[in-house]
Amino acid sequence: MPLNRRKFLGKSAATGVGVALVGGVAAAPSASARAAGRPAKRKKRYSFTVMGTTDLHGNVFNWDYFTDKEFDDKDHNDVGLAKISTLVNEIREERGRRNTLLIDAGDTIQGTQLSYYYAKIDPITAEHGPVHPMAQAMNSIGYDAAALGNHEFNYGIPVLRKFEEQCDFPLLGANALDAKTQRPAFPPYFMKRLRTPHGHDVKVAVLGLTNPGIAIWDKANVQGKMTFPGLEEQAAKWVPKLRSMGADVVIVSAHSGSSGTSSYGDQLPYIENAAGLVAEQVPGIDAILVGHAHTEIPEYFVQNKETGKKVVLSEPLKWGQRLTLFDFDLVWSKGRWTVEKVGAKVLNSNTAAEDKKVTGLLADEHKKVVAYVNQVIGTSTQAMSTAEGPYKDVAIIDLISHVQAETVREALKGGQYAALPVISQASCFSRTAGIPAGEVTIKDAAGLYPFENTLEARLITGAQLRDYLEFSARYYVQTAAGAPVDPAKLTNANSTPDYNYDALYGVTYEIDIAKPAGSRIAKLSFDGKELDPKAEFVLAVNNYRASGGGNFPHVPGAKQLWANSDEIRNTIIQWVRAKGTVDPAQFASVDWKLTRDGTPVF
Repeated sequence: MPLNRRKFLGKSAATGVGVALVGGVAAAPSASARAAGRPAKRKKRYSFTVMGTTDLHGNVFNWDYFTDKEFDDKDHNDVGLAKISTLVNEIREERGRRNTLLIDAGDTIQGTQLSYYYAKIDPITAEHGPVHPMAQAMNSIGYDAAALGNHEFNYGIPVLRKFEEQCDFPLLGANALDAKTQRPAFPPYFMKRLRTPHGHDVKVAVLGLTNPGIAIWDKANVQGKMTFPGLEEQAAKWVPKLRSMGADVVIVSAHSGSSGTSSYGDQLPYIENAAGLVAEQVPGIDAILVGHAHTEIPEYFVQNKETGKKVVLSEPLKWGQRLTLFDFDLVWSKGRWTVEKVGAKVLNSNTAAEDKKVTGLLADEHKKVVAYVNQVIGTSTQAMSTAEGPYKDVAIIDLISHVQAETVREALKGGQYAALPVISQASCFSRTAGIPAGEVTIKDAAGLYPFENTLEARLITGAQLRDYLEFSARYYVQTAAGAPVDPAKLTNANSTPDYNYDALYGVTYEIDIAKPAGSRIAKLSFDGKELDPKAEFVLAVNNYRASGGGNFPHVPGAKQLWANSDEIRNTIIQWVRAKGTVDPAQFASVDWKLTRDGTPVF
């Protein structure tokens, strides 16, 4: 919907009064002052701190709902807003609450079973429904503003609007436009006034930018309702406006990485990871809080081409594992505040205890979700693990593909395409997921599919399937025949994430990792015979891939035969419930393998 001007102006009203920790700093006396014997004039200075998080993805507690235990990884990171709250309180105590701001760079309401539960199971959109846990936590901590992330749109615009209504801070999106009016559908910016001890306030503007890829990834939710132009274009429009409105400091909160690349290739004329380009191309920006890429960048400087000024960027690690601190030093000169110095660093949340105020506030919600994920939905005849899934055809990934293929066959039954063979695509989303022998719970099944993807059926040819597999096989590091193979160093070539490597179920093939990318697929067969390039198939594929996510060839332009609005995760849960027993002997087979010159790697 179009921006409500009154609501926007109310949310963006300048707020905040404070006493600076850093007061006057003596400056060298001028020559005339020395000659006249007058006391040296002190320059007026003021310092403040902007704290930032990004890609929180529904993490409040230091808890993994997919394993139902405290979160831990090989680097002993911790997660969650409860720990971030403790760090924030420490910084506010040290530097003065009124000399700080707290902002976020998006992807807030999707990612854990806690956030899923309050979008789908006990939805915030229901009449007299609950307040979203992320809204409760962020309100309690005292966020000033947050940019929209692409995953904010996963559950549809009504859920996002309800979340927005429940937040005590604005959700910013200068490049999230109403499709009809082409005006901002969310507040573009937030302005805060900081009071200094010198009688001159500092006006700090935060411009929010989101990811253009939303138009592809959540097409079903936003098409015809919102458009998402490029970050550089909208920053160039808004930064001068903010300066003309008297902003002394301009910060951009961008749900966009800094690499200048796009996972969707040239399907959109806008760059996915454009934060560095914004710094380089748009004058007048002092700092950028970076999000989306799930990487840690404590401090990174980009020189603006027009002014030569260095702009500081920082991206704190996902899920509340890090808190960015931008420290600004200002000086009063020629009747205005000027940024003299700005730097950035990150704090590790594993040094902090959870804030009991936050954990206590959401204790009931946490208990409800833990009970939900521990519901038993069936049994399994044997244990299955994803640990080797990135480089071996394992039964647990076959389970995903089998459920998808069976669902698509049932959906197409009796129709024009019912006789076509169904091929299914799946990725190893988590290397730590597993199905135990014995009782299977919701958390076990859901752990296989942490994303909110839905299922589609697309019409594709044998030749296109080969291209698809060649593209996917780029994931492996080229390794000469006879050279040692370390599984830990074999995958993720060119920083390709696990979720952008697909295995196909329903065909057999080999991937020759001794050969260069683009010529690795060998012995591609269907039903025991060499795959016919002209033959037609139905591809069971998730909506992220079908809409261009990962930039895989052919599928985005392929004819859509069917689409489902239910998450694949729920489809798996319902399948297990219906079957009662998961037996790998009924669906698992080794259909692909890594080779070198025809010799299997494993």
